[in-house]
Amino acid sequence: MSDVTIFAPSPTLTITVEEHGEQPDIHLHPGGQGVWQARMLLRLGTSVTLCCALTGEIGRMLRHLLQDEGIAVAGIEREGSGSAYVHDRRGGHRDVVAATEGDPLARHDLDELYGVTIREGLRSRLVILSGPAGEEALPSDTYRRLAADLREGGATVVVDLAGDRLDAALEGGVDVLKVSDEELTAAGLIEDPSPSAVMAAMRRLHRSGAATVIVSRSAEPLLLLDGQGFLQVESPRMAVTDTNGAGDSLTAGVAAGIAGGETAREAIVTGVAAGALNVTRHGLGTGDPDAIAELRAAVNVRVIVDDTAAEVAQPVTGHVSPGGLAALAQPDDATRKETDR
Repeated sequence: MSDVTIFAPSPTLTITVEEHGEQPDIHLHPGGQGVWQARMLLRLGTSVTLCCALTGEIGRMLRHLLQDEGIAVAGIEREGSGSAYVHDRRGGHRDVVAATEGDPLARHDLDELYGVTIREGLRSRLVILSGPAGEEALPSDTYRRLAADLREGGATVVVDLAGDRLDAALEGGVDVLKVSDEELTAAGLIEDPSPSAVMAAMRRLHRSGAATVIVSRSAEPLLLLDGQGFLQVESPRMAVTDTNGAGDSLTAGVAAGIAGGETAREAIVTGVAAGALNVTRHGLGTGDPDAIAELRAAVNVRVIVDDTAAEVAQPVTGHVSPGGLAALAQPDDATRKETDR
């Protein structure tokens, strides 16, 4: 039994060409949102089972690569075309040479994968629902059913989704939702990325079925809303190599903390530190766990006391330990008197 189960319906075989001296350096790795989350969870000492469809020869290769990384695979095998891409990075950025989303899941394959996910998710008690490689991989309603059934069985459900899949998961109910302000804009939930607009959207998402809502805001401080109110969480400023995978590292850090017994507002510190370190690296979902532990001290947390004006926040003196975060949600007597006027 693993600490965390990840629903990753269509992992991707990634082939990357880089430069080593004057010779091309070719790398094969498993990839995709769920895989990057799993990779960071392992770095943080959290065991993972990946529930996925392994399709054709690409799927057979992926199984070996995933297991070589230490990720337990609970997959269904099927024939067809799997998800894969070839990227050329010799010019210093990602040039797409070729890419395929793979074949959608057939009804019987989806039924089998659904059952595997329920089994593994109820064993681990914490499940991340991640997105597929393509829009047509599986019906969005799958996420509603999974979220509802897993929570009914007593599992904690964390989602990192957007669009129709996010709407479906919310209908089923989730414990932690992570989304970006860009995704909120694309969904028409905000017209501008201002803190007040984002916070209004977070309140709507909270009422719609997400117990905790986390919104990443690119270089701006992250926002968290739960039953105790809002937090503003500022990441340390790191020299950026590649921003891809930072959001998945954030989600993985939060899940690792929750699996270890923390609340979401305690676990957000590790999540932000993991995301910050990931942008300094070429590998997605990677990072030294000791470096992440040290970066936790550089994460600044503020409690937003007046949630009608996003700019009004009470700064924390120094850096807050995860154990002290819960107390921050309760304003002191002086603050209560000011906000009660």
